[in-house]
Amino acid sequence: MAPMVSRALKTIILMQYPERAIARHEVREIEQRHTMDGPRPDAALDEEEDMVIIYNRVPKTASTSFTNIAYDLCAKNKYHVLHINTTKNNPVMSLQDQVRFVKNITSWKEMKPGFYHGHVSYLDFAKFGVKKKPIYINVIRDPIERLVSYYYFLRFGDDYRPGLRRRKQGDKKTFDECVAEGGSDCAPEKLWLQIPFFCGHSSECWNVGSRWAMDQAKYNLINEYFLVGVTEELEDFIMLLEAALPRFFRGATELYRTGKKSHLRKTTEKKLPTKQTIAKLQQSDIWKMENEFYEFALEQFQFIRAHAVREKDGDLYILSQNFFYEKIYPKSN
Repeated sequence: MAPMVSRALKTIILMQYPERAIARHEVREIEQRHTMDGPRPDAALDEEEDMVIIYNRVPKTASTSFTNIAYDLCAKNKYHVLHINTTKNNPVMSLQDQVRFVKNITSWKEMKPGFYHGHVSYLDFAKFGVKKKPIYINVIRDPIERLVSYYYFLRFGDDYRPGLRRRKQGDKKTFDECVAEGGSDCAPEKLWLQIPFFCGHSSECWNVGSRWAMDQAKYNLINEYFLVGVTEELEDFIMLLEAALPRFFRGATELYRTGKKSHLRKTTEKKLPTKQTIAKLQQSDIWKMENEFYEFALEQFQFIRAHAVREKDGDLYILSQNFFYEKIYPKSN
């Protein structure tokens, strides 16, 4: 049983410590008093053990590199990692599969805390009457860079599973040649992917060039996602997750910086497109919308980062707690 703090000690604290320290000291005293009143359940711990994260990963956004970190940490941090594997990588689930999925996520206690990942578009759990929704996270990428990476991935694979035969293997045509010839694999319509992934399971989400879909994707990103990073600043994304959700990501930043798997997956034989190719794609209204969504996500991520870290000597450091409680009543004796 923790002893109450004496008035003499309070006087010393008042003389030696600033206002913030006093406020924190009073909070600790109240916590001690509650402990003395009798045992109480640790609700915060229960919530952490009931936590579920869904990473509905967009293809070719460094998702494998990030997911490998979750696999490497799960045993140490004591959570489960489950891959959502859909038939033919279809990102849209049938209505009956949506019901099954929501039921699995919410009631499969043996898999909690859990980290689910897969190429599945956003699913609104609230539509199914779920009171506690999972935590959504994601990463997106510059739309043209993502498409170029996917184009060469389908032809040459990557260094993650080099022996696996890819769907377009044997096709030696470069991305520049594809765009110049008006090929289907590099058409502007192929850029339409990140918006529908964030928009969800509504039919309008998958109508290429839908302004409604983009607005819905923006709304979901702000209101339904805990954090959305960008491929180009993946380390900062991981660092923010570790600071905010240490139950899952404790040790993630160091692992990313030093681990072998963090930079493992690289598309083979990828050739950067020319300025002419990029300019041609940028004439498309589809690119303009996908790029607008990407810039929107980037601005939001950088805003969050700016309020969470500080820079010193070129390195970023997570800020310590920057709020405290004061004027706590009733006052203790």
